[in-house]
Amino acid sequence: MSNLPHTHERLGRPSQSPGLIRYFTLFMAVLYMALGISLWLVPAGMLRLDEMARKLLSGVFVFYGIIRFVRTYQQYFKKNRHEA
Repeated sequence: MSNLPHTHERLGRPSQSPGLIRYFTLFMAVLYMALGISLWLVPAGMLRLDEMARKLLSGVFVFYGIIRFVRTYQQYFKKNRHEA
């Protein structure tokens, strides 16, 4: 066909051992989930948030932490099917 390089060749291969970055992103995902859980469990008088707003915000933090955790796992820890 054509002699144009593929996208992964033009962009360069990602490093095989991302090292500290993958563990930091996992830590941040767990931190978001912990923040959401702690917001859910904190007594109502400690924060100047309406109870509904506090529970909604805690749900958003937990949901975002789960999304980050799944994306980090898929990107850094899951074996690539094309490499096997």
